[in-house]
Amino acid sequence: MTDTAEVKTASMETTSALPTEETERMSGEIVAALKTVFDPEIPADIYELGLIYKVDLKDDRSVDILMTLTTPNCPAAGELPQMVENAVASVPGVGVVSVNLVWDPAWTPDRMSDEARLVLNMW
Repeated sequence: MTDTAEVKTASMETTSALPTEETERMSGEIVAALKTVFDPEIPADIYELGLIYKVDLKDDRSVDILMTLTTPNCPAAGELPQMVENAVASVPGVGVVSVNLVWDPAWTPDRMSDEARLVLNMW
């Protein structure tokens, strides 16, 4: 069994062998870690931009992440997934982190949080 979160809603369902308190702590710290990663061309973090599609915290503490970029031609395509992996791997208790870049569904500005819209003045 795994813990699966559709990150856009920021709620994580616990169906894991890990203790609930540990899952909640790690989930919160994973989101906090994701919020430290910024697209070099956009002054908003990747979490608030809606680039993280899914975080899967598994019983063995490994983490699978599905993410996208604002465009397939993004100049940061080579570095952002590694930045995400490093940030999440820094969370205490997290095991192996796997970041998979996906293009379906395509990212749209509708995925941005109100916080990102405010930072980017996109109201």
